[in-house]
Amino acid sequence: MTARSALPFASAAILGAGLMGRLLAVALARAGCRVELFDAGGPQADGSAARVAAAMLAPLAESAVAPPSIVRMGHYGLTRWPELLGELAQPVFFQREGTLVLWHRQDAAEAARLARMLARTGELVPEVAVMKTVDAAGIAALEPALGRRFAQGLFLPQEGQLDNRELLASLLATLEALPNVKLHWHAPRSLDDFQPGEGERVIDCRGLGARPQWGALRGVRGEVIRVHAPEVALTRPMRVVHPRYPLYVVPKPNQVFVIGATEIESEDMSPASVRSTLELLSAAYAVHSGFAEARILEIATQCRPALPDNLPAFSQPRARVMQINGLYRHGFMIAPVMLDVALELLREGRSALAGRFALAPSLEKIAT
Repeated sequence: MTARSALPFASAAILGAGLMGRLLAVALARAGCRVELFDAGGPQADGSAARVAAAMLAPLAESAVAPPSIVRMGHYGLTRWPELLGELAQPVFFQREGTLVLWHRQDAAEAARLARMLARTGELVPEVAVMKTVDAAGIAALEPALGRRFAQGLFLPQEGQLDNRELLASLLATLEALPNVKLHWHAPRSLDDFQPGEGERVIDCRGLGARPQWGALRGVRGEVIRVHAPEVALTRPMRVVHPRYPLYVVPKPNQVFVIGATEIESEDMSPASVRSTLELLSAAYAVHSGFAEARILEIATQCRPALPDNLPAFSQPRARVMQINGLYRHGFMIAPVMLDVALELLREGRSALAGRFALAPSLEKIAT
């Protein structure tokens, strides 16, 4: 199945111009559909969870908090993303240099528990690359800037990441260049505003903005800090085991790093607390002392949309209306699967991929 396959409708209205909304708008427009994209915010996606995310593509690492179905979706995404990025108007940073998991000696017991969980995932999802245990020399070989600060670690080969903001910008540039796309910024819309006819579809990708029509949604708060650290030379995402929260440090182009950890069951969108900011920065400094001279570019908070089981879902509240939601903390990792399943459903009314990734039950869900 390709995005350019024939569609049984001529026009589509997409609500929400975050990650899923933009991906679907590009795919449908390239399939010949007239697309109107509506968003409550502006073109920079300032109100979107996708703008704040670290955009790690780490299915094995995420298996510490996610079931095998999510791991399989993430593995699919690792090979699908280069195809999607190759069709965009502007280049987007993407790499598959693996994930390095580190810990301090006092957290060795927690690290051993994590290693057992990841090994179990490898048994359940054998298609993911095999986890490797590395000693101080192995860590230094992977990341020379760390020296021998850490005695042990885990290396998860072939995992990746992309630059979320470059991707959002490239999707925007692609949409702006397509003659059959109309972009409506600062134009919030509800499903009640549309009554699609036979040759029309409405697709709701608003995340938490869809709560009036999908009451089971909740927000899960995240906090990240972006810094410019010229004295830090790290090449791949790394996660630091901690008994209270898993820290991640993710390198982006131009010596920018995204540092994050907190995940709070709250829809509070207020600024980050002093406590969480100190914890994030102190943990980053413990990874590499060069972060002491980094410059803070941004301290951001955002709430990710989640359903009660923390799994993504499709819903059809009425004829010719589709909802996609609940991507939780896995948005960039699983977006390619959600995109391809949505395209199959829109084209054929069914999806073979949905069964492969345990999404089939959600196709029967009606928003409540």
